[in-house]
Amino acid sequence: MVAPPDNDVIWARSLHHSHDGSLALGGVSVGVRDGEILAVTGPRGSGKTTLLLCLSGQLVPQQGEVWFNSVPVHTMGPRLRERLRRDRFGWIAPEPQLVPELNAWENVALPLLLRGASHREAKKTGLEWLERLDIDGCAGSRPHALLQGQRQRVAVARALAASPSVIFADEPTATLHRTDRAHVLRTLTSAARSHGITIVLATHDPEVAALADRTVPLLDGRCVTTVALPALSDAEGRAACSLSV
Repeated sequence: MVAPPDNDVIWARSLHHSHDGSLALGGVSVGVRDGEILAVTGPRGSGKTTLLLCLSGQLVPQQGEVWFNSVPVHTMGPRLRERLRRDRFGWIAPEPQLVPELNAWENVALPLLLRGASHREAKKTGLEWLERLDIDGCAGSRPHALLQGQRQRVAVARALAASPSVIFADEPTATLHRTDRAHVLRTLTSAARSHGITIVLATHDPEVAALADRTVPLLDGRCVTTVALPALSDAEGRAACSLSV
């Protein structure tokens, strides 16, 4: 077992995984630097979601290694991996996974409450993130009373509110209209820059992938190549990075 590079917050080597005999990952290796926004791209069925599940500790690969801050995630037991996800990771799914019995601000504050934050502190933080995503007017509404785009913004706010080290976002804007999509992505990426949050983003949309520092394209469960995006102006705050996988 080889220790990962010091500058990678997430590092995976030779990941193999199949679902019911169908190959999902066939030897994928990737490193993600601290504070980087990495886009995992590819068509449906290319292995993007499986890769994010393995990197986030939700799924243990059948072969290969996953490391977070030089700690081997692939050898952790279920309880340790659950604690890691609760304390250090955020997750945004294509469909918002909200607790129906809780209103919007309670859903956003839930990770903080699970960590032991006070009710007052958690509510304050939850309301702040809802305001940043322009849905503070829905703070007292339960998920069934919200539009699809509003529910997804609540899910994004929940992921950001806990100030995780890494956010894994699996097609986070797939169900949103163009205007909602642009606002959510702008908030997500600007928060990552300002709070030093690493983002691993799965998407099939070139416009979404263009917001990343780097892209790792997948096809049929394998890395095709790694693409370094051209550097933009400092005002936009994105620098291209290169990495061979």
